[in-house]
Amino acid sequence: MPTHEYPVTVSWTGGREGSGKVVSHHSDTQIAVAVPPEFQGPGGGASPEELLTSAIAACYTMTFGIIAANRKIPLKSVRAEAVGSVEQAGAQFTYTAAVIRPTIVLDAAATDDQIALATDMAHKADAYCIITNAIRGKVAITVEPKIERG
Repeated sequence: MPTHEYPVTVSWTGGREGSGKVVSHHSDTQIAVAVPPEFQGPGGGASPEELLTSAIAACYTMTFGIIAANRKIPLKSVRAEAVGSVEQAGAQFTYTAAVIRPTIVLDAAATDDQIALATDMAHKADAYCIITNAIRGKVAITVEPKIERG
């Protein structure tokens, strides 16, 4: 069974007011990171909470795209809005939930059966997503899809 690794390097300077960056070694993508204002930071970079929410939404949209291709669903596009929730209890912060709201646009000629299949798969795609599977049981995942003919 192959293991796939995703190395990153995170560099940080300073304390709460500091700044840093994440560098992915596979894609050489760089993302500025910072403590968000709601945690008394300066903002100006992605927070870990935003990165996790982004990973959830990106994984969902890619997974749905793959499922649509495999199932011959005439997909034009997927756009997902997502909201991650962090609860605070004293000094403890816990990422508790993520709501994914995908808008899935099918070809104008999509049949009613294809719409029904897309709707069913939209509710199941997170079960095949690496990221949601990694956090399942600790983070409540809700999917609220909207399917359109475009």
